Amino acid sequence: MATEEYSEGGSVFQFHPLDQFIVKPLFGDGPVHWYTPTNVTLWMAVALLAIAAVFVLGSRGRAVIPTRIQSIGELLYGFIYKMVEDVTGKDGVKYFPYIMSLFLFILFSNYLALIPMSYSPTSMIAVTVILGFGVFIAITILGFVKNGPAFLGLFWMSDAPAFLRPVIAIIEIISYFVRPVSLSIRLAGNIAAGHVVLKVFATFAAAAIISPAAILGIIAIYGLEILVCGIQAYVFTILTCVYLKDALHPAH
Repeated sequence: MATEEYSEGGSVFQFHPLDQFIVKPLFGDGPVHWYTPTNVTLWMAVALLAIAAVFVLGSRGRAVIPTRIQSIGELLYGFIYKMVEDVTGKDGVKYFPYIMSLFLFILFSNYLALIPMSYSPTSMIAVTVILGFGVFIAITILGFVKNGPAFLGLFWMSDAPAFLRPVIAIIEIISYFVRPVSLSIRLAGNIAAGHVVLKVFATFAAAAIISPAAILGIIAIYGLEILVCGIQAYVFTILTCVYLKDALHPAH
């Protein structure tokens, strides 16, 4: 576990910016098993409840003049639907519920993690790997189901010179299998890095000499994190749409 020390006026205090990512059981201090309720599962459940509150409870009235919560739900729905339609075409719209679910889970998990004393599930590589490989496996299966062996045309650039096609095919195959790793590491890395920086600034805010600068740093980083949370959910979702397009239309 990373530890930092800071000295002011002869006193030394330590802080552990990575302690916020420790998985802890909700009840007791025993070992964590696969079935143990933890802070991770708690905040994933909170994210799901928040999504249900916006999209089920917030829009249950289906008012002609929408409430604020209903407006948020309609805005998110329309935004992702248009993204799916624009990137994948009409064929991809049938997979909109899956993509919408991914986007909402990541978006709400990211923003709920900005609440003090909360936990960010999307900062855990174990969670983002499941999301990334889930997309990868689902889209690969879909590609072969929809296209059969013709799905392999995704790796063969027929427009390229003949002597370059095998080299390009190898590069395309490597690039294809890197996709889930890229999806998961990008999301977890960006979210975790932001929380580490916030923790560092928050700790230095306790030092009287540098507290004004540290507080300004917290405000700046927090504002940046608000943008990063939305951007990372958007990037994960639009890349999923791009990969879905490849599965539906593999030919170069």
